[in-house]
Amino acid sequence: MASLNVGSLGEYIREQRRNAQYSLRQLAEVAGVSNPYLSQIERGLRKPSAEILQQIAKALRISAETLYVQAGILEERRGEGLELRASILADPLINEQQKQALLAVYDAFLKENAADGRPGADERADERTDEDEGKTP
Repeated sequence: MASLNVGSLGEYIREQRRNAQYSLRQLAEVAGVSNPYLSQIERGLRKPSAEILQQIAKALRISAETLYVQAGILEERRGEGLELRASILADPLINEQQKQALLAVYDAFLKENAADGRPGADERADERTDEDEGKTP
């Protein structure tokens, strides 16, 4: 996974907050975090959890995935499991270590499938259709 760049994350959140025309206090209130904590995030002094990033994203009306990528929690990809990853990271019922374990297992499966040269789900569906056309029920 990408390394965390807390400073640029804070700068990005500050920029998004200003674009949304929120004061620091207003965003903190809407996001449900304390004003001092949000200030520390913006200044790059704190590393927010995925849940906090999700709350901030919701308050700013931006994609949580965007903040996850900015924070280095997710690597920027072409939609490769992004929704699944975001759902895992946002799940309040499991802790951070469990979330990272689930993501590691998912990444291992993706690597295994790529190494085996296995086609993607859409290609597999096409192959089944082609094979089924030659068979009689």
